[in-house]
Amino acid sequence: MSLRAEDSCAALSRQRRRLLRRALALLAAATGTARAGSAPPAVRDDSGALVRLAAPARRIVALSPQLVELCFAAGAGARLIATVRGADHPPAARRLPRLGDAYALNLEALALLRPDLILAWRSGTPQRQIDALQRLGVPVYWSETRELRDIAGTVLRIGDLAGTQAAAGAWAHAYLLRLAALRRSARGQAPVRVFYQVWPAPLMTVGSLQLIDHAIRLCGGVNVFGALRATAPSVSREAVLARDPQLIVAATRQADALRAWRAFSQISAVRHQRLVLLDPDELPGMGSRVLDGVQQLCQAIAQTRAQLRAAGPAHGQAQR
Repeated sequence: MSLRAEDSCAALSRQRRRLLRRALALLAAATGTARAGSAPPAVRDDSGALVRLAAPARRIVALSPQLVELCFAAGAGARLIATVRGADHPPAARRLPRLGDAYALNLEALALLRPDLILAWRSGTPQRQIDALQRLGVPVYWSETRELRDIAGTVLRIGDLAGTQAAAGAWAHAYLLRLAALRRSARGQAPVRVFYQVWPAPLMTVGSLQLIDHAIRLCGGVNVFGALRATAPSVSREAVLARDPQLIVAATRQADALRAWRAFSQISAVRHQRLVLLDPDELPGMGSRVLDGVQQLCQAIAQTRAQLRAAGPAHGQAQR
């Protein structure tokens, strides 16, 4: 490993330890008389902006399904007063009023609710809606999850803003321990070439800027399009054939989503029937259930690795 790579790994490890220490500190604070949230809440969001409130948020609007999940994970679900279409988990979220979606928000209805905090997904919100939200004069926390560990950080910051630090700390602590266990389970294992299909037509996948790419690597896989510096690049079927993935994955409830690949038996994944469907509400959702989806993905990669090992070199190595 190069010195630069070692430095990068060390920095990531230090960041994970800091998050874990913070979660533990919040848990400890919950048993004392001095609350971590005694001062007016102030955190930096994922855009780097300072979000400052006069008091812990009591009327929260979450403008994406994953932020609704993370709000509940932070112990602030009872503070939610509205959300958008598609926010159906946990079941209590189904009772919340809907304000449209990120592309067509009912801003008048939102303003009438008089929220004291808005949680919004930065890259999932068009610029015109971003501008409109900022004109409302309500504090907005912009979320942009790039790494799996960022989800724990988001929950901790929502807990800070809502004054629910103890619940947020407990959830983040359990999440980080589980994430570490998943990482350890694949460490040192032979890599498996993975093609992740986001959409069949046009054919889209994930590049290195997508959280799913990080999940593939955590599970000991190699994203065959991981060299692309993009979130959801379009690719050709010929490019997939050239990379010969050993596992093809999609997160969808459409049972035939990967059926078209069966015509291409020259691909290792097709030849050995390694076409796997994942739960679309978990890994792609990037909410509180994301590690359930990561575990599904890790299991599919581990099964592929075991099949490759059992088949031996006659059926191709796990790494070219």
